[in-house]
Amino acid sequence: MAAFRWFLSYLKKYRWLMFSGTVLVLFSAVLLLINPKISGVIVDDVIKKAQYERLPKLLVVMIVVSLLRSACRYLYLLEFEVASQGMLYTLRDVVFRKMLKEDFNFFNRNRTGDLMSRQTGDMDAIRHFVAWVIYQVIENICMFLFALVMIIIVCPQLAAAMLVLLPLTALVAYFQSKAIHPAFTRARQCFSSLNTFAQENISGNRVVKAFAKEDFERQKFMKENDAYRDAQVNSSYIWMKFVPLFHIMSNMMTIVLMLVGGAMVIGGSMSLGDMVTVNGYLWMLNSPLGMAGWLINDIQRFNTSLEKIYATYSEEPDVKPPALPQKPDFVRGEVEFRHVDYFAFDEIILRDISFKVKPGQTVGIIGATGAGKSTLVNLICRFYDVTNGKVLVDGVDVREMDFYSLRGNIGIAMQDVFLFSDTIEGNIAYANPEVSFERVKEVAEIANADEFISKMPEGYDTIVGERGIGLSGGQKQRISLARALLKEPAIVILDDTTSAVDMETEEQIQKALSNIAGKKTVFIIAHRISSIMKADLILVLDNGRIVEEGTHETLLAKNGYYATVFHHQYGEFETFKEIRRKKGQEV
Repeated sequence: MAAFRWFLSYLKKYRWLMFSGTVLVLFSAVLLLINPKISGVIVDDVIKKAQYERLPKLLVVMIVVSLLRSACRYLYLLEFEVASQGMLYTLRDVVFRKMLKEDFNFFNRNRTGDLMSRQTGDMDAIRHFVAWVIYQVIENICMFLFALVMIIIVCPQLAAAMLVLLPLTALVAYFQSKAIHPAFTRARQCFSSLNTFAQENISGNRVVKAFAKEDFERQKFMKENDAYRDAQVNSSYIWMKFVPLFHIMSNMMTIVLMLVGGAMVIGGSMSLGDMVTVNGYLWMLNSPLGMAGWLINDIQRFNTSLEKIYATYSEEPDVKPPALPQKPDFVRGEVEFRHVDYFAFDEIILRDISFKVKPGQTVGIIGATGAGKSTLVNLICRFYDVTNGKVLVDGVDVREMDFYSLRGNIGIAMQDVFLFSDTIEGNIAYANPEVSFERVKEVAEIANADEFISKMPEGYDTIVGERGIGLSGGQKQRISLARALLKEPAIVILDDTTSAVDMETEEQIQKALSNIAGKKTVFIIAHRISSIMKADLILVLDNGRIVEEGTHETLLAKNGYYATVFHHQYGEFETFKEIRRKKGQEV
């Protein structure tokens, strides 16, 4: 019921359209009662009593009623469609906005294909319900009840004979509704899974081709496709069992009319005109019975889709905005970790992390894969919340700061570079689309990206393919770095940003970054010692703990993990330089 109340809260905006459409549906159903009655009058009075002068007037009335009903139908179809499109527009926007507010854990738990199916197939099921199912249910119920009342008025005995079938009809409807809901739930799950598989394979098609795994992926797709087909076929089997029963029962009413009504006309207890009238109303009984199975299917499809969308919408993020957020006008860039622990899925990711960074300092972070380096900087941005301890920016707990104030003062170039299908200029200027081209070019030069961008046929107007396809890893990283610097942030986070560039380009980027040294607090996550050796503070992480910290020289003197990594990366080169130096040769 919570999901349905949520749905009604958005439909409420269009209540007058829905009310007006419902009134027109009711009026249209009333109009349906007129022509069968006139048909009976034509048989009993015009034909049997030879009152032919009444025929033109009766025909005109029937034509006017038909035209009026057509006009009503056009108007209520239009009103229900407008209401459905308007509500769908709002609902899709609301759900998308809510997804934008979700934290990283939400997207870790939910697959992209599943979320896409909520915004497409499930949303369309809701639109179909508002635009078609609602008025069909109202129209068919009204037709059935109005026709039943008129048949009772015309011939109570015949109506009683027909009513014998109604309990059986209700029982069939109940069993169909009970059987179809889990079938549609299974079908929507299979559709989401198929959608996810297709999305992942389209995005990862280069990996598939690189490993020549087309046949392997085709087999996996066939399994997903077969599962979806089987789920759909299974739901079809259900309506194949029940829908024909509704048609059989509607036809049974025709048989009752022919047998019982015919006997009554022959016996003289009912006129031929009344039988013609009842026959006209019989269509109004048969049509709803024939539609009942289809409408039950559509209602259950709507219920299933609504539940899936609402489940996504109602999922609360783990990282919530503070009740009274602090919005500092200026961020200096001081960062402090106080005994920070972070656990995820009962696994210790970070343990007892404590350090303090002054504004303008550069911090290098190094450690083995999985040591918790990226998680540490993600806590500064509050992409995740600490389990214990505090992360402070300018002395304020990040959990008490406004999201936009905090993240607006942090420029981050992530490890997994994501570029939008836009121009290179548009990707760099993402944080501030109104920024001047000169500023875009300036940060591109700092990131050592201007040279390769200028060599492209369309320069900064070059369209980047989806996720940066068409660019090398190093080019994407440099564009990502330029995008982070354009924000003019107080804190800059570079998460393994130079891993995909050559040594010469890395050196140029380091020289460019030295221009902002002392002006911004910089965190550099790297595997290369060369990227962090000039940092004011170097943190060495191992299994979620800081095992060493200090400057390059002090860490080398400790002869620990950092020194070991340094000698692995530079040992042979330092030996080579020493030999050349002793021989008096240029290095």
